[in-house]
Amino acid sequence: MFPKNTWYVACTASEIDDKPLGRMICGENMVLYRAQEGKATALENFCPHRGAPLSLGKVIEGKLVCGYHGLEMGCDGKTVSMPGQRVRGFPAIRSFPVIERYGFIWVWPGDPAQADAAKLHHLEWAESPEWAYGGGLFHIQCDYRLMIDNLMDLTHETYVHATSIGQKEIDEAPVSTKTEGEQVVTSRFMDNVQAPPFWRMALRGNHLADDVPVDRWQICRFTPPSHVLIEVGVAHAGKGGYNADPAHKVSSIVVDFITPETETSHWYFWGMARNFQPHDKALTASIREGQHKIFSEDLEMLEQQQRNITAHPQRQLLKLNIDAGGVQSRRVLDRLIEAERAPTESAEPAGQTA
Repeated sequence: MFPKNTWYVACTASEIDDKPLGRMICGENMVLYRAQEGKATALENFCPHRGAPLSLGKVIEGKLVCGYHGLEMGCDGKTVSMPGQRVRGFPAIRSFPVIERYGFIWVWPGDPAQADAAKLHHLEWAESPEWAYGGGLFHIQCDYRLMIDNLMDLTHETYVHATSIGQKEIDEAPVSTKTEGEQVVTSRFMDNVQAPPFWRMALRGNHLADDVPVDRWQICRFTPPSHVLIEVGVAHAGKGGYNADPAHKVSSIVVDFITPETETSHWYFWGMARNFQPHDKALTASIREGQHKIFSEDLEMLEQQQRNITAHPQRQLLKLNIDAGGVQSRRVLDRLIEAERAPTESAEPAGQTA
């Protein structure tokens, strides 16, 4: 259902500043916390004493203390101590590779021997003072691949987001989809259109006229396991569109990190990175508020979609040309999942004969 030998966003850095956090990632129940010197750590969320969730405990001097009987865990998954008991012989619980970068805590839920920091998706905008970022988190009750489908086909904006970013020209503009290695790219360009309400707000935020025709673009990039970064923006018509001088446009990257929880639920880390007026905190707040409303509309649709699919598992969904981005993304995921399964299947002993 999902690749496990890869990096997923588990939480934002601030979510584990004060106390442990329980979170299920790809079916793995984890506890995330800060060990000594603030090191981000992820362990199996299971106390080896009585099976209590370690996320219900607390962190004392870098050690995770179970909230049931006070057992202390080290960041390697080994038991450190317990009041009045000898527990160093307890078997270690599982620890997961972790990277803290770009304001997020990333975990590797698969084989720790294969964890490679070089495979973490590079985010250039997250390291530059020329960019601002604001976002949030939703817990959504649907297959994470439905969210990928949603983001790789923005035709739904005309209908789901009619009062914010939708417009009829999205339906009318041709869509181009291509695969570049493991990355899938879907593009749509709309020339000489009126900016919808969200983009009029953004134009005003960059001190540009919002009542003139614009050229608009949407470039969706899927990168496995489940990252979708979407280049979006508008420029005053006739100024070069996507390639217009910054003085004539507002452009951003819609950031979507989709982390599977179970086969029918996921964590959705959403946000927008922009390279105009990066120090305007009020503008960041306005954009975040607008995005929250937009993604809330997606949430209801996706959860109801999952309920229908669960109720009718034998029904085949139709595929149109607008679905190419999602279809190609799923093919990439299927190849990665199959590659993970292959070594396990080949290692199984052959059946014995009498």
